[in-house]
Amino acid sequence: MVIKKLGWIFFLTTVILTGCNNSTEQKKEIPFSGELNHVHGMGYVGNNNGLYFAAHTGMKIYREDNWFTISDDFFDYMGFNAIDQGFYTSGHPSADSDMPNPLGIQKSLDGGKSLEHIAFEGETDFHAMAVGYISQDIFLLNPEANTELDPGFYKLSREDEQWKPVNAEGLEGEVSALALHPTNSNIVAAATSTGIYVSEDGGEQFDLITKDNDSGTAVFFNESELFYASYGENAMLTKYTVANEKEEKVNLPNLTQDEVAFISQNPTNKDEIGIYTMQGEVFLTKDNATTWMSLLDEGNVQ
Repeated sequence: MVIKKLGWIFFLTTVILTGCNNSTEQKKEIPFSGELNHVHGMGYVGNNNGLYFAAHTGMKIYREDNWFTISDDFFDYMGFNAIDQGFYTSGHPSADSDMPNPLGIQKSLDGGKSLEHIAFEGETDFHAMAVGYISQDIFLLNPEANTELDPGFYKLSREDEQWKPVNAEGLEGEVSALALHPTNSNIVAAATSTGIYVSEDGGEQFDLITKDNDSGTAVFFNESELFYASYGENAMLTKYTVANEKEEKVNLPNLTQDEVAFISQNPTNKDEIGIYTMQGEVFLTKDNATTWMSLLDEGNVQ
């Protein structure tokens, strides 16, 4: 595999999202109403910035029973990962933006009003990417060769200057989601078409933790547990403790011919969990999955 030093270009370039060429107006958060669909990632951004939805038409935010968006933001976000200070993302800029397409890896520390170039801008769109909520280490699947990397799995810590290839032995099936432990980047989870896999050595070796014939659909780590969604005869949500392999089934809303696509837990309120489904539904619980409420009405925010 070809690996080159990034030379810490990571934090040297900040790009303000302009929405149109030659505009210097700073983007801002504004109220949002209307349709929410084509979501490619979801997570609680730290400092109570809310539950973010990385959509085909820009960031949508749910906070304290209200919906918001970022003005003039029509980016198509992929590979979205919330962190304690903001988020990391990949994807594509809007048609009227002068940013290179694809976005490569970008970072925002102001809730999406601006993006900071990290790597591979204009080269690669990363769909399967995980970022540690606290560590900000990165674990990803590179879909095709670029100027830095061959296809395959790689990881990068904030202290490193180069991407390191990962063997990912034992990982089978088409990868739909990756998750990295918030602080311990040796612990990685993957959801694939053949199940849920966990690694405790930074992704070198993965072990299947779900039953045969179950497909994995989503993964999310808090500090002590892995939430994973799978689908066998029905959609299932499970809380898994890596240290002792203990499993606990989590109550789901009624998902008829539907599956969980994304999971996120509020880091400041463990009883609050959000899910986004394959059919484009959004559900939220504030009582640790005892009851769930829908946040959409026929696809529109409410």
